Amino acid sequence: MDTESTYSGYSYYSGRSRGSHRHGERSRDRHKSRSKDSRSEKSVTINTPPAEPLLGDLAVRGEQVQDDNWGETTTAVTGTSEHSLSQEDIVRITKDLEDSVGLDCRRYFTLTLAVILGLLVFLTPLAFLVLPHLLWPEKLQSCGTACEGLFISVAFKLLILLLAVWALFFRQPRAGLPRVFVFRALLTVLVLLFVVSYWLFYGVRILDSQDENYQGIVQYAVSLVDALLFIHYLAIVLLELRQLQPCFSVCVTRSTDGEMRHYNLGQLSIQRAALAILEHYYCDFPVHNPALLSASKSRAAKHLAGLKVYNVDGEFPAGPAEGPGNNAAAGLAHSQSRAMIAAAARRRDTSHNELYYEEAEHERRVRKRKARLVVAVEEAFTHIKRMQEEEQKKAPGDVMDPREAAQAIFPSMARALQKYLRTTKQQHCHSMESIQQHLAFCITNNMTPKAFLESYLTPGPTLQYSRDHWLARQWTLSSEASVTSGLKDGTVFLLKCVDFSLVVTTKKIPYIQMSEEYIDPKSHKFVLRLQSETSV
Repeated sequence: MDTESTYSGYSYYSGRSRGSHRHGERSRDRHKSRSKDSRSEKSVTINTPPAEPLLGDLAVRGEQVQDDNWGETTTAVTGTSEHSLSQEDIVRITKDLEDSVGLDCRRYFTLTLAVILGLLVFLTPLAFLVLPHLLWPEKLQSCGTACEGLFISVAFKLLILLLAVWALFFRQPRAGLPRVFVFRALLTVLVLLFVVSYWLFYGVRILDSQDENYQGIVQYAVSLVDALLFIHYLAIVLLELRQLQPCFSVCVTRSTDGEMRHYNLGQLSIQRAALAILEHYYCDFPVHNPALLSASKSRAAKHLAGLKVYNVDGEFPAGPAEGPGNNAAAGLAHSQSRAMIAAAARRRDTSHNELYYEEAEHERRVRKRKARLVVAVEEAFTHIKRMQEEEQKKAPGDVMDPREAAQAIFPSMARALQKYLRTTKQQHCHSMESIQQHLAFCITNNMTPKAFLESYLTPGPTLQYSRDHWLARQWTLSSEASVTSGLKDGTVFLLKCVDFSLVVTTKKIPYIQMSEEYIDPKSHKFVLRLQSETSV
């Protein structure tokens, strides 16, 4: 009897375990099939050969977050990894490639057009002088002293024009603008019309009639060169001098952290004003640090994550054909949302205390890590001086170069610097290689420890860091007005990149009326009377 009960109990539990095992396998199969269906609908997966090692999610996670240990725990893994690309990523990559090809084609087309127009401008006066000698040399009158002097004038004017055009137009482009520069296009059309008009007059009045007055032909070529010089002067006024006088004050605000700068600009179009603002941005704005922004988001998420709502009365039926059950479920959801809002409001009354103590604790930690870092760097530089004194006594072949000296003393300060950068959320901005290069630079130029630490204690401008951390491949200019129109009072436009955008608002500098007030020099004179009697 005991044996049968034991055997029946064993059968019961083993049956339950097998049933639960089958149920778990069915649920895992359904979950796998559902995940595969959703993945096939939203993304394209690139599979790798099974024989090679895969990094999986670790590779993707390693690309997003830099390792703070600077090679202490880094393992080099060769092979390929499995990456998942969504349809939006593929469309974005295709659009970026098309935009880059379009920008390159437009840049080369503009350069080719400028070269062709320049050759036409400089060869036209020479052609005016050479064609009569080639077509009707026997009919030409002899060129006197005045005519030969005009040759020298044409030669020097063409040389001056060549240097002036090279200095003004043939410069390396600073950026690719979305639209053409209106004044530059206007000058190009003006020069083209001018040269064509001179050629038409030359063909009708000189080539057809085969004019024998060669001195008049030379003077005609000189007049063309003079006109081209005046057009170049007009180009200097429109392209360079017109924008020098400040007319507008622009306020540039970074959308993520609210960093703000003010600049004075002249009479520029919106796209050229955007270019000037971006040039100032890389020099004046501190580098964008997304890690500082994630702290406030995590704090808000932590406050909301601590709120839970429990239903002590049980679940309400929510069948598709049961109207009262659906109404009860909707009422339950509404009451839960109201309870969440009320609890969040009560917690908000005390959240400022938590924020105050968190910031105070963070400042205390920063000061502590900063003190340790300063001491470690000063000790390292003291060791460098001691090494330099010892190397002066050695033979010339045994002297250590600055790169080796930096690698020798870097481990003594690496831990303190690493902790400080982690605390201030700057670990992604400085790699071990860049820190060693900066340390070698400071050693080479005999700089102090304070000069070395300034790059890490005070966030510098954007250009101070490596290009991988700040260089945006493409900026997008968003404006309601046409980007070729000039700045006006109240103009607002955006400069967008991947992580943030710059909001630019324009204010016109007001007209200032000054008056003069005359002060009579005699009004400042006064008499000091001293009493001769003194008290005893």
